[in-house]
Amino acid sequence: MQALAPNPLTALWTAAAAPDLEADLRRARWLADWLDAKFQLFGIRFGLEGIVGLLPVVGDTLGLLPGLYPVYVARRHHLGRRVRVQMGLNLLVEWLIGITPLIGDAADVWFKANLRNLKLLERAAAAKRSMRSR
Repeated sequence: MQALAPNPLTALWTAAAAPDLEADLRRARWLADWLDAKFQLFGIRFGLEGIVGLLPVVGDTLGLLPGLYPVYVARRHHLGRRVRVQMGLNLLVEWLIGITPLIGDAADVWFKANLRNLKLLERAAAAKRSMRSR
């Protein structure tokens, strides 16, 4: 019986589909920066979420959607349910704060759920790396 030669396209697809934690972390950092800290005015850092959040309810909901990416990364890389729950709660708190007109917009710029979630994600990734190196 003759063995089949490996299909290079299958190998390429499998490699592309394999989760790359470092690449996902880079994307999460980029996204958190744009959503929460890309701009500065009068010494206050804010991002697209602070701008889009000025639209009542709809803006905060639109800002919530890209904020789910770190939750997806944590699930994809098996970083723990606790981390995902904490990130989800951060997003929920920011959304609830943000739907309050005017006061919510200011608090939304202050709370920065995406940067908080990035820290949680990076800590969980570092813990996973240290567990693998043992």
